[in-house]
Amino acid sequence: MSLAIRSVTQRLLPVALASLMVALPASAQSAAQHVAMGDSLHAAMDPAGALKHYEAAIAIDPKNYDALNRASRDAVDVGEFEGNKDTRTALFAKGEQYARRALEVDPRGAEGHFQLARALGRRALTLGPRDRVKYATEVRAHALDALKADPKHPGALHVMGMWNAEVMRLNGPTRWIAKNVLGGQVFGSANWDNAVKYMEQAVAVEPSRISHHIDLAEIYRDTDDKARAREEFQKVLSLPATDYNDRFYKERAKKGLAEL
Repeated sequence: MSLAIRSVTQRLLPVALASLMVALPASAQSAAQHVAMGDSLHAAMDPAGALKHYEAAIAIDPKNYDALNRASRDAVDVGEFEGNKDTRTALFAKGEQYARRALEVDPRGAEGHFQLARALGRRALTLGPRDRVKYATEVRAHALDALKADPKHPGALHVMGMWNAEVMRLNGPTRWIAKNVLGGQVFGSANWDNAVKYMEQAVAVEPSRISHHIDLAEIYRDTDDKARAREEFQKVLSLPATDYNDRFYKERAKKGLAEL
């Protein structure tokens, strides 16, 4: 079988399996079956379809930790490049809600803390400066809680890398106001060295995930390490797309390379 045919088969098989399960009467489908269907659609890069099944699982079993975390993940995935501002905000809010519910089920769960940090981080980008500071403080706290539970959690490492980078990308006066006026004292702990360290660790744990490489490339770019930035941008372009938003990251990589 050729690589092209194998790739198509791998992409279509989860959808076919999910379609077969959908044929079951809704009343006959358990929460576990809905989670399995959601996982199949997520693997096929259909987070919107996956989200519906995770939500169906939650309706059956409101304390299903896996369904809550995966619903949060896919709501944020769909929202990240959603063009309609209101829809995007609603999806991020939904992601936050599901992650908070997951933490009610397991307050120490690494995945719940990570998904909440991720949802809050995305939602913060839609808010004004004062609320952004409030959200940024909570993002950091939940990412660190995730790392306490799982020191090599790649998502939490990524969030901490981006947290340091986003704080350092603020201009000096804005960062001072955030720290001294808006109550964001933890902003003083941010630095570029930590941004690089955390993101490099995320790449080391998950070397095939494009999202780690694109953000590491942009951190290298912003710290004037053009050689390593170019290497990471090229890595983004060479890796196969495995996540829904990878096509957008590849476009960012093309643009990043052109601008170096």
